Amino acid sequence: MNSRLIQGVGMTSQRTRNRLVEELRKKGITNEQVLQVISVTPRHLFMEEALSSRAYENISLPIGHGQTISQPYTVAKMTEVLLEGGNPKRILEVGTGSGYQTAVLSPLFRSVFTVERIAPLLEKAKKRFRELKLNNILCDYSDGNWGWKSKAPFDAIIVTAAPETLPATLLDQLADGGRLVIPVGKKGKQELHLYQREGDDIISKQLEVVSFVPLLAGRS
Repeated sequence: MNSRLIQGVGMTSQRTRNRLVEELRKKGITNEQVLQVISVTPRHLFMEEALSSRAYENISLPIGHGQTISQPYTVAKMTEVLLEGGNPKRILEVGTGSGYQTAVLSPLFRSVFTVERIAPLLEKAKKRFRELKLNNILCDYSDGNWGWKSKAPFDAIIVTAAPETLPATLLDQLADGGRLVIPVGKKGKQELHLYQREGDDIISKQLEVVSFVPLLAGRS
């Protein structure tokens, strides 16, 4: 476990962090690796100081530019589903946002590739990664609908904003046996989906109802 992550949570009480982990367990998160990473990742550093007192509540919070930091349950659930596919080493994250989900992925994967279309958010996230010494993260200022073709294939892909329909380019960048977790649908009618590549076939599964900001085209 990255020692900088452990040091970064010093501002928060162990009781507060333990309470969040126990809440995630009650909601069905069972992967102990994921729970351990959640317990030591300093979520308060990935939001504005005015909101940091609520950092370890299981809620989403605004981070500016019309975006949010996902609730810890959603972060844990999506990460857990990807790890159920075996021992994935290379992951693509579409939608860096605050960088919190990226930081959770960092100790669990050998290489994390993340793309973000909003430049100010990406710059803040990169600064946080440097401060926390998360050296296995590679960032790109890009439209998430494109994925990151030059770095493909990926063992896992996680999308943290919801397109109305699944971008085919992301499926094309999955390695054989790779898993894609993505929310799909219009606002108020979104579902979390798992797609797994088996050779030329794609196996899909609906997981649960969710609420994400929309996945938009273009950069800003």
